[in-house]
Amino acid sequence: MAAELSYAYAILRPAAGLTGDALRDVSGVASGAVRLVGEGAVAAAVGSVPEGEFSEAALKLHLEDLDWLEQVARAHHGVVEFLASRTTVLPLRLATVYVDDDRVREVLRRGAETFTRMLDRFAHHVEWGVKVYVETARDSTVPEATEADAPDPGRAYLRRRRRQHEDRGAAWSAAEEAVRRIEAGAEGVAVELARHRPQQGQLAAGAGENVANDSYLVPAERSDEFRERVRRATRDLPGVRVEITGPWAPYSFAVLPEPEAPEEVERL
Repeated sequence: MAAELSYAYAILRPAAGLTGDALRDVSGVASGAVRLVGEGAVAAAVGSVPEGEFSEAALKLHLEDLDWLEQVARAHHGVVEFLASRTTVLPLRLATVYVDDDRVREVLRRGAETFTRMLDRFAHHVEWGVKVYVETARDSTVPEATEADAPDPGRAYLRRRRRQHEDRGAAWSAAEEAVRRIEAGAEGVAVELARHRPQQGQLAAGAGENVANDSYLVPAERSDEFRERVRRATRDLPGVRVEITGPWAPYSFAVLPEPEAPEEVERL
């Protein structure tokens, strides 16, 4: 039988919604079943994965395989979100792998105090993502043919470039104002803010340039109020697109301490 490792998805406090056969139909990474490994008042959601695919050497190779990474990330996220819909969770980073369940229990035992404190802190809270994009017209309203036929095509071209520059500057100013308004509007509702690097290239979804990529920790019962405040803050700002995503488990805020024996844990 091929050797297996224990892939950990999240640390959580066991809840009534996760007893019995609640996890029976949950499919995790490598299409594996998900189980709870408990130690004291906390537990970890764990699945078995093949050592040949998730050993340290194998994971280093998989870093170059975007299709593999996407498949693992989708499965990982699906498990975390299933758990988060039933209890408070501390999501673990992608590909957190231990040699066996006993190592998982050891980590839970060592970090019990920290995990319990964090679970208390995140209870009944969710994460909302807010991205701000600058959207500017690619071309001037003056057609190329008109410029070519103008008495002085060079000046027409310069006017068009100046308008483009002015439009871009105005859009960036509006985006900066949007970020300020959103943060001000979230004050008193969101309890924490995490700033991430703006997304570029394939990570940036939709049109425009991502200029702000923030996450807010919000009491679940105030989610509707938070979203409405964000929408209201940017309604009159031209050239700006705001994208709100969530609710998610607190990925951006559940920053767990590194294990005492990092050589026993393989991570991407």
